Amino acid sequence: LAERLDVSPRTIRRDIDRLRDLGYPVEASRGSVGGYRLVAGAAMPPLLLDDEEAVAIAVGLRAGAGHAIEGVDEASVRALAKLEQVLPSRLRHRVSALQNATVPLTRGDGSTIDPRTLTTLASAATGRERLRFAYRSGDGTRTKRQVEPYRLVSTGQRWYLVAYDLGREDWRTFRVDRVGEPYATGARFTPRPLPEEGAGSDTDGGTGSGDAATFLARSMRRMQPELRLDVWFGAPAEFVTARLPAHLGAPEPDGEGGCRLRASCTDSLEWVALRLALVDCEFSVAGPPQLVAYLEGLGARLTRAAAGAGTEPRQGAGPEQG
Repeated sequence: LAERLDVSPRTIRRDIDRLRDLGYPVEASRGSVGGYRLVAGAAMPPLLLDDEEAVAIAVGLRAGAGHAIEGVDEASVRALAKLEQVLPSRLRHRVSALQNATVPLTRGDGSTIDPRTLTTLASAATGRERLRFAYRSGDGTRTKRQVEPYRLVSTGQRWYLVAYDLGREDWRTFRVDRVGEPYATGARFTPRPLPEEGAGSDTDGGTGSGDAATFLARSMRRMQPELRLDVWFGAPAEFVTARLPAHLGAPEPDGEGGCRLRASCTDSLEWVALRLALVDCEFSVAGPPQLVAYLEGLGARLTRAAAGAGTEPRQGAGPEQG
């Protein structure tokens, strides 16, 4: 090996020791067929990437950050923030050019999130650096904000920033798709503890507890009307539980081969109706009344659609209001 690399055996041993100090698991074996071998280890060692590999990973992470895959989106943002901190400027420009040449698929409400916004917020939160950005509220009002970012939280449908708003001297939650032109000011801060009670929110409500996810969940509960679900399913509880979102809880056995779900949530009627239908078994909704009315209207519309297969819908027929 020393001859092939045109160095001394001592240099080889010193370089191997240096690799081991960096975390690379290098095994050595003696004898005429011996040598060094890089093996899988228990910890992740540093990676050496060429330009093409670094660009490919950055683009992939940006795509993953915008997808509603539980756990993957948040991990993508953390990894992307670390990678972009060390990317040379020439590679950063290539990643941005590739990103600008692609068109993201918008969410159901038409909102999109620029991955660069996510990485700016994530880097500032990790580095404990104050942020400035423009914010658009639900009614369209635009304001300038200066905040101490605490955490980014993904709900699977949206991204939120939990932060202390210096101008309002209170805690706030911000929808990331409404954040514009964020930049780190360079001013460092010591993180404040999340309050137990009385925090505000720019999602129009909020109280906080020890972690950002709990803080956001309580904020959203105050913001949206609560739905108290009472649903019977014609299938075993294990079958239904495996097909329902975890935050709705687990149904209890009710009758022979059936189960009943009693839960509270702040999700939209449309989303709840979709999730119930996707359980793929017979079900009956006893409450709340607004969900029953919505399902009645949706069911009638779907029945007409099936009965009129192959025919043009009548002009001017808009969506029914449940």
